[in-house]
Amino acid sequence: MGLLLTAASLYVPQPLRKRKLDMLFNATADAFHMTPPSTRGKSCAECLRLYALFTREQADSAILHGKQAEVQSRLFQNAYHMGEQFRRDFKVTTTDVMRMGSLIYKMLQIDFEGKPDGNILIHRCFFSAYYSSEVCRLISSLDEGLLTGLAGGGSLAFKQRITEGHECCRAYLQNDGELN
Repeated sequence: MGLLLTAASLYVPQPLRKRKLDMLFNATADAFHMTPPSTRGKSCAECLRLYALFTREQADSAILHGKQAEVQSRLFQNAYHMGEQFRRDFKVTTTDVMRMGSLIYKMLQIDFEGKPDGNILIHRCFFSAYYSSEVCRLISSLDEGLLTGLAGGGSLAFKQRITEGHECCRAYLQNDGELN
């Protein structure tokens, strides 16, 4: 495990959290062909709530207009590039993927528990209070892209979701990546 990842797992300064949230906002807005709302002067908590509202509105619109497939593809690609960037910046190895995922999701108020065998449990998700199951399925393309980008390849599949009435989300990350 890299020194930077170890340090970040102990503490992530608010300005860094805000920059990473802005990066997510921009990648997501780009996938919807929209301009993200301004986060200037807002706290991380306010930005996260604004992000939830923005993504719900954009996803609802994409679903209403039958554009899920194209939006899912762009969400995946943009998040994959973010995952690759995190992997490079934090020097993530195969054994670090789940730990890095946990750190990223913690910043998003998602209780992410990733096991070395690829199983993932999400016990609590900030966004489940905002998203319908349809919106969650669309937006989870971000999760798929981010985690496979972190892993250097593979695939992520959800088995169940909180937004579908389950007590937790369950997913599996098949890591076919090229990490050392």
